[in-house]
Amino acid sequence: MKKQKFIKLFLLVLLIIPIISACSSQTAPYNSKEKLGPQINYTITGIDAGAGVMASTQTVLKDYGLEKNNWQLQPSSTSAMTSTLDKAYKNKQPIVITGWQPHWMFTKYKLKFLKDPKNTYGKAEHISTIVRKGLKEDSPEAYTILDRFHWTPTQMSDVMLKVNGGMDPNKAAKEWIKNNPKIVQKWTKGVKKVHGKSIKITYVAWDSEIASTNVIAQVLRDQGYKVTIQAMEMQPVWASIATKAADATVSAWLPKTSAKFYSDYKGRFEDLGANLEGARVGLAVPKYMKNINSINDLKNK
Repeated sequence: MKKQKFIKLFLLVLLIIPIISACSSQTAPYNSKEKLGPQINYTITGIDAGAGVMASTQTVLKDYGLEKNNWQLQPSSTSAMTSTLDKAYKNKQPIVITGWQPHWMFTKYKLKFLKDPKNTYGKAEHISTIVRKGLKEDSPEAYTILDRFHWTPTQMSDVMLKVNGGMDPNKAAKEWIKNNPKIVQKWTKGVKKVHGKSIKITYVAWDSEIASTNVIAQVLRDQGYKVTIQAMEMQPVWASIATKAADATVSAWLPKTSAKFYSDYKGRFEDLGANLEGARVGLAVPKYMKNINSINDLKNK
């Protein structure tokens, strides 16, 4: 009986040890002397499965041979990803995320994009304003303001940081508009006021697009429009403009991220050009992971 109990206890210990080891590897600070993959279970922390950066990252896994090394992309949501990043960052734990700029996380945390020598993610992107066919004739005032809308990543980050700090997006937009009258005046100068005309704007619920959509929506409201905004996945956003179910979106990342939808609906919308330049997507890590600087390092170090 004693011998049987000893054997059971021994087997139990054998089962527990790997579990403890796995848990400790998930909570331990980053160790530059050990391979990165086992420290994070060969997992890249992603966002919504339908996001363009996720599709590009799946291609990255193939292009760099990471799939053969058991690397996987874990879909979640933007909020879940940033929450995981926050916990890892506070404890200096290893983490690899799908990142994009502009985004408040690059201001709040010291992060770096991994070099992409194969250029799978493409070069710097811009964010375009896309409107439905016929908007210029139906609502020339809104069309003009949307056409003029342009700001910088730094200006967008001002709004994003306030929203991330708990401020209501519409309140953050109003505050930014109040503090930047000269910029807003460039968008609205000479445009006639309207009285209750309806405009619908759709957007992808990323922090950057929440900021830009709320700002332009409030500018249009101040001009006299009755503005409705609605968050959707990327494909329905493009479909809403193409089918005239919505009037505009200011969240079209191009030329790479939204390339498929731009092609699918070509000829059924009008591209008013960039409202923000210098956008970027890719894999990112905290700067304390000093020896991880390239996507190649994920399998080599």
